[in-house]
Amino acid sequence: MITRRDSLKAAVAAAGLLRARPTFAKPSQPATPVDFDVPPEACDCHTHIFGDPRKFPLWPGRAYTPGIASPEEMSELHRALHMQRVVIVNPSIYGTDNSATLFGIKARGANARGVAVIGEKTSESDLDAMNRGGVRAIRINLTNAGQSDPAIARERFQAALKRVQHRDWHIEMYTTLGVISGIKDVVQASPVAVVFDHFGGAQAALGVHQPGFADLVALVESGKAYVKISGAYRASTLADYADVKPLAQALIAANADRVVWGSDWPHPHPEAQAGHPLSEVTPLYRIDDGRVLNLLPVWAPDSAVRKKILVDNPARLYGF
Repeated sequence: MITRRDSLKAAVAAAGLLRARPTFAKPSQPATPVDFDVPPEACDCHTHIFGDPRKFPLWPGRAYTPGIASPEEMSELHRALHMQRVVIVNPSIYGTDNSATLFGIKARGANARGVAVIGEKTSESDLDAMNRGGVRAIRINLTNAGQSDPAIARERFQAALKRVQHRDWHIEMYTTLGVISGIKDVVQASPVAVVFDHFGGAQAALGVHQPGFADLVALVESGKAYVKISGAYRASTLADYADVKPLAQALIAANADRVVWGSDWPHPHPEAQAGHPLSEVTPLYRIDDGRVLNLLPVWAPDSAVRKKILVDNPARLYGF
């Protein structure tokens, strides 16, 4: 339970964070122009809003403290990327408070959908309100919690399933290939769609034969799971992300109807918080999203396949 003392501490911390913001650059914007024809109604399926902490208090149990990333800055990003639609995912810094995400969805209107994070105390009426606000999924974030036990993942998945199976929602998971292998049977049996973030946690340097990647490919191939080819910088150790190509092409070849693209803007950097107090704002990654989006024609040379990834699949999955 959050006490009055906790609330006061959060308010004091928020004031300190606001004073700290000018020392950090704003979220990155594309430096490289998009060099292919992005189809109308294209969707960036993985973004976050980091609101003003005076209006959207940060969760005390968070692992990092980012700077502000506003809906206006996100819109600037998408004008440069020629993206009309967006999916805003509730980040771990807010725990189960989805207010900033709902604020971002409202700012973008009919072209936005959201993915919420919920807890045991989240009521059905709360979920109803989120649905009206544009939420279409709940997220299980195991990676940021440092959780890699398939048994825990299975328990979390089954609890989430009970909350969404009577809705037109799906389950999104940010986890590792090892966990995906450990829960592939429940994913195969799921009555709702399942989406794995950021290449399913695959690491490009380990290639397509790394343990667990075949299980991810099989789930995508069967149509039981979607995968976001998002956050290439999370999978790659190379400046040009060239090593991600085999992973992306394997997933697209498996089933182009179950692949979506996402920028992961504004590129949170939890690792930078290590050794620093949460009262310090950690810089966001400086990612050139134009350059990253230009990789998509390399991964998917066929424009009809790119339309599936950017338009058709998001429209089906998020109900645009």
